Amino acid sequence: MAKKKVIIGLSGGVDSSVAAYLLLKDGYDVEAVFMRNWDSATNADIKGNPTAFDEVCEQEKDYQDAKAVADKLGIILHKVDFIEDYWDRVFTYFLDEYKKNRTPNPDVLCNNEIKFKAFIDYAKRYNPDYIAMGHYAQVDLSGEYPRLLRALDQNKDQTYFLSQLKAEQLKNVMFPIGHLDKSEVRKIATEQGLITANKKDSTGICFIGERHFAQFLSNYLPAQKGLMKRLDGTVIKEHFGLMNYTIGQRKGLGIGGTKEGTDAWYVVGKDLKTNTLLVEPGFDHPYLYSDEAIITDVIWRGPKTEGPMTAKFRYRQKDHDVNVEWLTEDKIRVTYPQKVRAVTPGQVCAFYQGDCCVGSGFIDQVFMDHEPRLYS
Repeated sequence: MAKKKVIIGLSGGVDSSVAAYLLLKDGYDVEAVFMRNWDSATNADIKGNPTAFDEVCEQEKDYQDAKAVADKLGIILHKVDFIEDYWDRVFTYFLDEYKKNRTPNPDVLCNNEIKFKAFIDYAKRYNPDYIAMGHYAQVDLSGEYPRLLRALDQNKDQTYFLSQLKAEQLKNVMFPIGHLDKSEVRKIATEQGLITANKKDSTGICFIGERHFAQFLSNYLPAQKGLMKRLDGTVIKEHFGLMNYTIGQRKGLGIGGTKEGTDAWYVVGKDLKTNTLLVEPGFDHPYLYSDEAIITDVIWRGPKTEGPMTAKFRYRQKDHDVNVEWLTEDKIRVTYPQKVRAVTPGQVCAFYQGDCCVGSGFIDQVFMDHEPRLYS
């Protein structure tokens, strides 16, 4: 009987390395693909604009690590460029959201458009039975539609980033490490002598990496300076562009303690019309809290349920009890009477029923006592 064929995304990190090993161990015929989605090797973007960075190209290092792992495991590694796809499907959206002074999450769109669309389209040429990724998540394919389930390791769970995937995209998808703790993943990598065993986890924007973010963004969007004020209109100083700040941000404001005390200052709002950044001292300032939001571009897997469930308004955030009310085919009103801090327009709101992530959408408007917050 012929082995089932799996095409796995091999990123050059420990998670996908161990995922590939586990698939081989389980008897699958495995081939790997390394996705190159940002042309950092030429120190320029797809349009030829210099990126103005002298840092060593991490993506080329990742490819060499992926190749070393593939050689160690005895599997074929294909290298494919999705640079144009990434620019057209992810990065232009990323820039457009920042132009609106919202805070986008490109990693979610990267999963939708690249890892589970462009990648799958490319992999079809090898006629695989399954597609696999090294994400911390699980999929239940036993029912009428695929169910996206949280990973065993709650600290590493990535269902938030996968929450916008349609049911179609989860068909025939495998997450081989979803049932493992991160420490177990590293232990397996060490036991198998994989070069990535002690490699640190990647951070930063999907496929762009760890760069000085404001400097990177300035290559594409000129910053428009304006006033930094308190809610009562008191001018504090000048800001260097609303796009460089997000709701609830503390670091990078350049403000010391207050005359009344030593509380740190936080971004509590943005007034796009006047190009004003609103700041106040105190982590728990009331203006940072809301009790209602409108969620748009909603993707839902399975029956469109309403009522009580839980939600995450950002990655690594604890689950919040919410009530869901459908307004249109792809728009939800979500309420949370207990109030939630720093619900930010542009970010993803992922909905859960128990361990199942049923869908998500993008935070569009935020309210407190039915009054809109100046958050974008």
